[in-house]
Amino acid sequence: MVNVDTESFLTIVVVAALSAYLAGVLARRLVVPVVVLELVFGIVVGPEVLGLADPDDFISFFANLGLGMLFFFAGYEIDFERIKGEPLKLALAGWVVSLGLAYALGGLLAALGVVLSLVFVGSAMATTAIGTLMPILRDAGELRTRFGTHLLAVGGIGEFGPILLITLVFSTKSAAANAAILLGFVALAVVAGVFAVRWVGRGWELFERTIEASSQLAIRFTVVVVFALVALAASLGLELLLGGFVAGIILRLALRGHDVEVLESKLTAIGYGFLIPFFFVVSGIKVDLGALTDDPVELLKVPLFLVLFLVVRGAPAVVLYRRLLDVRDRMALAVFSATELPLVVAITTIAVEEGHMRSATAASLILAAICSTAVFPVVGLRLRGDRASSAAALA
Repeated sequence: MVNVDTESFLTIVVVAALSAYLAGVLARRLVVPVVVLELVFGIVVGPEVLGLADPDDFISFFANLGLGMLFFFAGYEIDFERIKGEPLKLALAGWVVSLGLAYALGGLLAALGVVLSLVFVGSAMATTAIGTLMPILRDAGELRTRFGTHLLAVGGIGEFGPILLITLVFSTKSAAANAAILLGFVALAVVAGVFAVRWVGRGWELFERTIEASSQLAIRFTVVVVFALVALAASLGLELLLGGFVAGIILRLALRGHDVEVLESKLTAIGYGFLIPFFFVVSGIKVDLGALTDDPVELLKVPLFLVLFLVVRGAPAVVLYRRLLDVRDRMALAVFSATELPLVVAITTIAVEEGHMRSATAASLILAAICSTAVFPVVGLRLRGDRASSAAALA
């Protein structure tokens, strides 16, 4: 029998529900991403404050499922047909510039003794939380705009690039072994993608007929695709984030040309209604506040990293999109691009476990990422104003 901390489990469930309720109430006056409330309440109920919840292996398992689902939606939302061409090229160029800036600044911080490893800190700063931004962008109508197309490209590369970086650089295996394993995973994923596209094409009528039935074939098929690729990635020694992300891409390709509104609604309910909140609440519970409060100087790293997020991810957006976007839209793209969180949590967790990062630095990066998720999307939406609705009306 598996020992389950039912009190902690219930606390997390209650916190997730309370976060959603408060986000809805506050939405009348201020847009507060629900993930921010989940993280903050996670910190409050965690061992560092109230001590109401402490994740055991069972709860951590659910948190990992939530992380996999989060990156599934990040991959699913990326329509490569839509972002191919100039949006994708600019996004790739921007991320390469960001990575160079991140490693240069990380090297400076390491030389000054502020951090231990320029690679881990730099990699964390060169990310974009497009999976976290998706619900906000969808609710604001930005996904249907030209601006949204560029943001999807920037965010997609800002998550996929660091995932590959984690896979190739942070593993204990040699670079050649990592590359071979990654190529093997890609080959198997392509086979899975071809099978999924053909199977959905032949069985779509059955999917539609059972979409409201108790069998829920389409949902069960999706769950198989997601967790099969997550399991495959894990068994090969790759990060489960990569499996979830690729599963989202495959499902997007398989469902192209079909009416998937009901299916997407059901998947969103499973992901954002249950599994994904576990990841964010548990991430809040695990934040080591004690490492910051023991040395108040460490708290100064929080605003420092927040500014560096803007420099690393925001500066390329301001410079590279001069011909395509006006000043307000470029500033909005910059702050959206500098919104970071899930990969910061993942990278700092790996770094601390392997002794390449202090707990205080990890806590500072995570708190800075929480602040970026709380502040930057609100600023981005204000900069965009009513342009999303105007663009949708013209479309």
